[in-house]
Amino acid sequence: MELISLGELKKDVIRLIEIIAILSIGLLFTVHILKPIYENFGVLFIGNVWVNWFGVSYILFVIYTLMVGLCISKESILFKKRRTSIIFWLIFIGSNYVVFTPFIIGENPF
Repeated sequence: MELISLGELKKDVIRLIEIIAILSIGLLFTVHILKPIYENFGVLFIGNVWVNWFGVSYILFVIYTLMVGLCISKESILFKKRRTSIIFWLIFIGSNYVVFTPFIIGENPF
C-alpha cells in the first residue's frame, strides 16, 4: 500500500479550496448579479436555479484556468491539460447555453 506524499496532499487541498472558492463566488455572482440582470430583462429567476449557478461557476472556472494557465503557471501540466481537453470546452459551451438562453427565450427553462 502506497501512502500519499505530503506534496500531493498539499496539491489536492489547494485544488479543493479552488473548487470551493469558485463555487462560492459563482453563487454570489448568480444571486447578486445574474438575478437582477434576468429580472431587468423580464426573466423570472425561478425553477432549478442551481443549473444557472453551475453555469456561472463553470464560466468563472474557465476564466480562472485561462488566466492562471496563460499568465501565472505557464508550465503547469494541469492547466495545459485543462485547456486542451475537449470535455473542458464542451462543458464551457453548455454553461454559456445555460446562462444566456433565458435572454433569448424570455424565461428560465431549467
